[in-house]
Amino acid sequence: MSQAWDSSIKDELQRVEQEIHRNIQSEQSILSEICDYVISSGGKRMRPGVTILSYLANGGKDVAEAIKIAAAFEMIHSATLIHDDINDRSEMRRGKMSAYKKYGLQEALISGDFLFVKAFGIGGFFNEEIVSLVAQACTAIAESEIVQIEKEGQVAPTDIYMDIIDGKTAKPIMAGARIGAYLAKANTDRIHSMGEYGHNIGMAFQIVDDILDIMGSEKTLGKPRMVDFDERKATLPLIYAMEDAEVGAQLSKLFYKKKKTDKDVEKALELISRTKAIERAKQKAQEFADKALNALTGIPESQHKTGLRLLAETVVNRSY
Repeated sequence: MSQAWDSSIKDELQRVEQEIHRNIQSEQSILSEICDYVISSGGKRMRPGVTILSYLANGGKDVAEAIKIAAAFEMIHSATLIHDDINDRSEMRRGKMSAYKKYGLQEALISGDFLFVKAFGIGGFFNEEIVSLVAQACTAIAESEIVQIEKEGQVAPTDIYMDIIDGKTAKPIMAGARIGAYLAKANTDRIHSMGEYGHNIGMAFQIVDDILDIMGSEKTLGKPRMVDFDERKATLPLIYAMEDAEVGAQLSKLFYKKKKTDKDVEKALELISRTKAIERAKQKAQEFADKALNALTGIPESQHKTGLRLLAETVVNRSY
């Protein structure tokens, strides 16, 4: 059995979970319940993992501070998932009913806000540099969400798609990687390199997620396939498929339909399979993963650097 990317930080990730659950307790029990429901629904914990591996790979000694930052980032991520599901009207998340469907719209909105604010209160040691990096990441998430909403129902150019995933996925991971190195007192070049690693891992991860929306199984995804297509969100593989000279026009016609039948979705899958869209998207994800690996060149060899390498491989080799 091949080594898991997080095998060197299992204990630290467990401490992240404990830190999160300690910080989501509220006098209003429904807030704690909703937050626990979202956070306990699974997820790969890639974001806190990148922060901790970056810290340790750069010689950090007091892992407790990295654990607090990692927990804060995961709480912010969970808050965005609650709000994402509301924006996207998604009924399922990781195989479970989304929070707003289970608990109500207002309750879910408030719980997302609660998670977000509690994340900023963890530890009480945030300095100006860290606050600035976190704020930039959160700003990028919000701005990208607005662009995504504006472009819903359109086939935006590839560069617009890249800008959206840059803000929604890549920049928060980049910030976590940079902060990990910063807390380890790495030099400026190392901090920059870790940021490049995190950014490219995030880009690769989101592209693969979008491929899995088409190629994955409902059991693996925890939701139906082709959700992006059904909701008229033009992801990279869909953009590539609609560029195809042979089937692009037919696929575009199906994409623009507001109400799609199961037959429409099956036809779209068949049309996509006749193009090179999936292969092209996989290649683009691999390019970003290779950039992430190149960013690690100046980092000393260690089990934690190995974990970062393995993560880059894992991101692009998730089950299709």
